[in-house]
Amino acid sequence: MNNESVNKKNQQTRRKFIKTSVAGGTAAILLPSGMLYGKIPDKIKVGLIGCGGRGTGAGIIDCAESTPGVELVAIGDVFEDHVKSAPEQIKTNLQKRGLPVKDIYKVTPETTFAGFDAYKNVIACDVDMIILTTPPFFRPQHLRAAVEAGKHVFVEKPIAVDPVGVRSVIESSDLAKEKGLAVVSGTQLRRIPSNRETIKRVHNGDIGDLTGGQVVRAGGAMRDWRKEEENRKPEWSDMEYHIRRWLFWTWQSGDFITEMHVHNLDIMNWILQSHPVQCMGVGGRQVRTDAKYGDCFDHFAVEYEYPNDVRIEYIGTQIDGFTYRSDQRVTGTKGSVYLYGGNGIIKGENPWKFEGEKPNPSVLQYAEMIESIRNGKPLNEGRQIAESTMTAILGRMSAYTGRALKWDWAMNASKLDLTPGKMEFGDLPDMPIPMPGVTELI
Repeated sequence: MNNESVNKKNQQTRRKFIKTSVAGGTAAILLPSGMLYGKIPDKIKVGLIGCGGRGTGAGIIDCAESTPGVELVAIGDVFEDHVKSAPEQIKTNLQKRGLPVKDIYKVTPETTFAGFDAYKNVIACDVDMIILTTPPFFRPQHLRAAVEAGKHVFVEKPIAVDPVGVRSVIESSDLAKEKGLAVVSGTQLRRIPSNRETIKRVHNGDIGDLTGGQVVRAGGAMRDWRKEEENRKPEWSDMEYHIRRWLFWTWQSGDFITEMHVHNLDIMNWILQSHPVQCMGVGGRQVRTDAKYGDCFDHFAVEYEYPNDVRIEYIGTQIDGFTYRSDQRVTGTKGSVYLYGGNGIIKGENPWKFEGEKPNPSVLQYAEMIESIRNGKPLNEGRQIAESTMTAILGRMSAYTGRALKWDWAMNASKLDLTPGKMEFGDLPDMPIPMPGVTELI
C-alpha cells in the first residue's frame, strides 16, 4: 500500500472513530476535516518506557490512532533485546491500523535506551508526554521522575504493587496537579459508554439506595504469556528472570487481583463513589503451581465492605478450564444493575438497557487525555487509580495473611514494601509462596 492510500485510510479511520466517540459522550471537537483537535501544542511528542507487548502494541498504537499530531520520539526498556525488536514491532502495528508510520515514528538510535536507567534517559528527551508500560513495580518511581521533569504521563494500571508505592503515586499525582500536568491511567473500562451511561443513572438514583453487589472475573491461567521467556536461560540472573516473567511474581505485578482485576474493582469504586473501608479475603494456588509461574495465586475471594454497610463480594480466578465470566452487579432498594462487556442493564422500577455506540475505549482514553492537554485542562486520575489499586492490594494482603484488614491501617500505616533490594541484575532473596495464617502482616 502506498503512502497516499495509507493516509487516506488513516483519515477515514479517524473520522469514524471521532464520530463514534462523540456519540459515546466524549467531549470531542469536530473541525471541518472531521479530526479531533484542540489548542496548542499541535504536536505531542511521546516517550515510551517499556517495550514489551503492551508498549509496542496497544500502548503507543492506541495513542497514535487517537489523535492527529502524535509523534513517538524516544523509547526505553530494561532489556536491550526488547529495545532492539521494538522498532519493527511498532512500525508493523502502526501499519496494521492504517496509520502513517513516517509521520508517527521519529525514534533515532540517539533516543533509544536500555538498562535500569533507560527511563531517565527517555524522560530527559524532548518529549511532552510519557507512556509508562513497564511492570507495575516500576511505575511509582517512573511516574515520580516524569512528573518532576514536567511531563504529562499515561501510566498503565495498576500503578503500584504495595501500600508504599500507592502513597508515592498519590504524592506524584498531587505534584502533577500543582504543575498543571495530566496523569491518566489505563482504566479504559471507565471510557466504555455503556458503563458511563448506566453508572450515571445509578448515581441519579434509578435503583435507589445501594445495598450490595458482586464482582466476578474468572478466566484462564495465562500460560501462553511470553512463552519464549518462560524457561530460564543459564545466563539469566534471578532479577532478570523475574522481570522478564513479571506477570507471575507478586513483587513485580501485585498478583493478578491487582494487575488485571483492578479493572473490575475500579468499576465498583466508581459505582459506589468510594473505596472500601475494610475487607476479608481468602485465596491460594491449586493448579498453576510450577516454578515458572512464580509466587502468585490462581484464585481469590474477597468480601469488601463499603460505607453504609454495603457488602461487595469479589471472586477471581486464573485457572484453565474454569467457566469464563467478567461482570459487575449491584442491587439497590429500587432495582439492580448488570454490567458486562459493552452492555448495561437496569432492572426494577426504572428498567433500561444501553443500546448506543461502542467506540474503542483503549483509544478513547488517549484521545481524552491529549484533548485535555491541548485545552489547558489536564486530566488527573492519579488518586482515583491509586485508590482502586489499593482496593486490590488490600484484598491480596488479606488473602495472603488470612487477616481481615481495615483500609485506613493499610493505606496509612502498613510498611509493606516489596522492593527486593538494589535494582541490578543478580541474586534475589527467597520468596516463599504466601500462606494464609502463616505469612506475616506488614
